[in-house]
Amino acid sequence: MTRVAAIDCGTNSIRLLVADADPATGELVDLDRRMTIVRLGQDVDRTGRLAPEALERTFAACREYAAVIKEHGAERIRFVATSASRDAENRDEFVRGVLDILGVEPEVITGDEEAEFSFTGATRELTGRDDLDKPYLVVDIGGGSTELVVGEDHVRAARSVDIGCVRMTERHLVHDGVVTDPPTAAQIEAVRTDIEAALDLAERTVPLREARTLVGLAGSVTTVAAIALELPAYDSTVIHHSRVTLDRVREISDWLLASTHAERSAIPSMHPGRVDVIAAGALVLLAIMERTGAREVVVSEHDILDGIAYRAAEEAQGARA
Repeated sequence: MTRVAAIDCGTNSIRLLVADADPATGELVDLDRRMTIVRLGQDVDRTGRLAPEALERTFAACREYAAVIKEHGAERIRFVATSASRDAENRDEFVRGVLDILGVEPEVITGDEEAEFSFTGATRELTGRDDLDKPYLVVDIGGGSTELVVGEDHVRAARSVDIGCVRMTERHLVHDGVVTDPPTAAQIEAVRTDIEAALDLAERTVPLREARTLVGLAGSVTTVAAIALELPAYDSTVIHHSRVTLDRVREISDWLLASTHAERSAIPSMHPGRVDVIAAGALVLLAIMERTGAREVVVSEHDILDGIAYRAAEEAQGARA
């Protein structure tokens, strides 16, 4: 086992996993797993730049994570940055700040690389299960983008499309700088149109409808699962590998789109940072299920972060060899 630290910095959140990992067996033992909503992608879709306040929120989280990593004595750190930092003109400022705080340079990965990490993290522990048919379709609904990956034991095809929950909210569900609460029918239709166009694009290279098991990752999916399970508080152990039917996803999506900020905030399992973007995220999940004919989604708490940890352990073991 190799002790590693993996950091996934996305459009909406930054997450840390410190774990002992064995890539050969797929064993991964969590020592510390945490998430902070930093909204790094604030207004990136409109301005093309990372906002100063968004950078400071992210750097504050990095300082907290540096202390945790030092406490656990991780052998290797790997920091992966995804959609927002890919798109930003001033991403060099972000890279310098992370390097100063953590001593490692963030890897601004491509959508295809993001998909590979997500697939590995979500499916490595599913190997050998006879209740889940292959191929898998792994769907990672992030803040800025959604990754769609089809594969069996390895990735067969993948595509990243710009339909994340933050991006869809800021693009279509905001009026005069404020999230419409609840959105109008025209706004919802605009989101749906964007999602369908993105799925059309993904289907050019990814055989979405060939998948036999849909595996859903990241905060939009896990929050929908928490709502479906009617949890009194967010509980990742209960959410992990739970299953939510298409009808239940549709019901939750419809309710979220018709609800007010106060009603969504009152959901006991809802993270405050997701209140304004969860409706768009649920709509992405629903559209994917309707497009592929999936009758249910298998929800995974293991995702790109776990894939990054496996890769960091492989690199550390290779360096020792």
